[in-house]
Amino acid sequence: MPERTLDDWLRWQAQCHPAAIDLGLDRVREVGARLGLDAPRVPVVTVGGTNGKGSMVAMLEAVCRRAGYRTGAYTSPHILRYNERIRIDGREIEDADLIAAFEAVEQARLDTPLTYFEFGTLAALWCFEQAGVDLMLLEVGLGGRLDAVNLVDADCALLGQIALDHTDWLGPDRESIGREKAGIFRPGRPAVCADPVPPESVRQAAANLGVPLAVAGEDYRFETTGEAAWCWSMGERRIEDLPLPGIPGRHQLGNAAAVVTACRLADCLEVPDAALRDGLREVRLPGRFEVVGRSPQIVLDVAHNPAAATALAARLAEAPVAGVTHAVFAALEDKAVEDMVRAMQGEVSHWHIAGLEAEPRGLPLEALARRMPEGVEFTGRESVSEVLGAAVSEAGEEDRIVVFGSFHTVAAARKALPAILDARS
Repeated sequence: MPERTLDDWLRWQAQCHPAAIDLGLDRVREVGARLGLDAPRVPVVTVGGTNGKGSMVAMLEAVCRRAGYRTGAYTSPHILRYNERIRIDGREIEDADLIAAFEAVEQARLDTPLTYFEFGTLAALWCFEQAGVDLMLLEVGLGGRLDAVNLVDADCALLGQIALDHTDWLGPDRESIGREKAGIFRPGRPAVCADPVPPESVRQAAANLGVPLAVAGEDYRFETTGEAAWCWSMGERRIEDLPLPGIPGRHQLGNAAAVVTACRLADCLEVPDAALRDGLREVRLPGRFEVVGRSPQIVLDVAHNPAAATALAARLAEAPVAGVTHAVFAALEDKAVEDMVRAMQGEVSHWHIAGLEAEPRGLPLEALARRMPEGVEFTGRESVSEVLGAAVSEAGEEDRIVVFGSFHTVAAARKALPAILDARS
C-alpha cells in the first residue's frame, strides 16, 4: 500500500463503509478486541446527551489536568482540522501519530467494514494507549447505546441536556432518546445527569443497573453567589467561590456543576477543590459563543438544534449590544430548522442564510429558504463565505453578527473571515 497522507486516509475512510451512519457495536467490538482496546487499563469517563457534551469534556479535561492527570480526550465533530478530535494532555494529536493509528486500525480491520466514526474512535483509543494516558474522557457521537464510544465501559457516565435531535436514529420523543443516551451506564458505576427533568427512561435504566444516579436540582445543586462566582452542594458537601467557567454563557454553569459532581461522585477521580477552580477558570472551547471580531462584534457558535439555539438566544440576551444582531445561518437537512430559527427570532433583527450543499447532508440555499418560518424576512447567498461577507458589509460598528446552525457553518465562517475583515478595513 503506498504511503497515505492524513487527507488520503480521511477520504478513504469516508468510503470504507457503504453508510455514513450504521449504529451497532459488533464491527467496532470485533476490531477493538483484535487491537486490545476493548478493556482500557485506565479509568474512563464517557459523556453523552444532546447538548453540552463537548463543553463537559473540555471542563473535565481542564480540571483533571490541573489535578495532575495525563488525559486523553476524544470529541467530535471538529471545526477545522480532524486532529481537534483527539487531544493528549491538552494537545491536539500530530498528523504522524494519527496516521500511525489509522494504519494500526486498518491492519486489524481485515475485511470488517467500519464507518468513518468507528475508524476514528478506534484510532483515538489506540493513540491513548500508545501515549500512556492515565484517564480517558470520551464524548459519545450519536445516541449512546449503539455508539462506537460505548465499546468501552465507563467508570463514570455524564449526561447533558436531553432534547429532540437525530430523531430518525434515536426515536421520536425524549423517552426514546433518553433510553439510547442511558446506554452508556454500567452496573453499579456512578452517573450524573445535568438535565433537571430527565426522561423517566433515564431513571429506569439507572434503577435496572443499580447505577448511583445524581440528577441536577435533586441530588446536587448550584447557585450563583455574585457576578463571577457560584457554589455547588451535594448533601452536606459544599464548595464555595467557584469561578464562572471560561466557556461563556450562564447555561454552562449546569455543565460545570455536572463536572464537579462527577469529580466528587466517582471513585476513579481525585480532583482537589483548587484544581476545580483553576480548571474551570482556564477552560476554553472554540465555537461556543466565541467572539472573533469587534466593531461589529462577530460571534461563532456551533448551536445546531433547537435546544442549543435556545441557549444561544439566552446568551445573546445576557450580553446585549448597542446596535442590532444579524444572524448568519446554514444547517444540515436533518435538523429542525424552523424551531431553531424561532428560538433565535427574538434576538435577531436581520437574517442572512446560506447553502451547505458542499457538505454531506447539507441543506442547499433553496431548500433552506423553503423551510424558514413564515413571516421571517431574510436574504440568501449560495455559500457561508458570501453571506458572511454581505452581513459584515451591512453591519454597523455597534452591531453584532452571530454565525450558527452547524459545525460546518462555523468552519466555513472561520476560513472566510480573514479575507472578509481585510476587505472591510
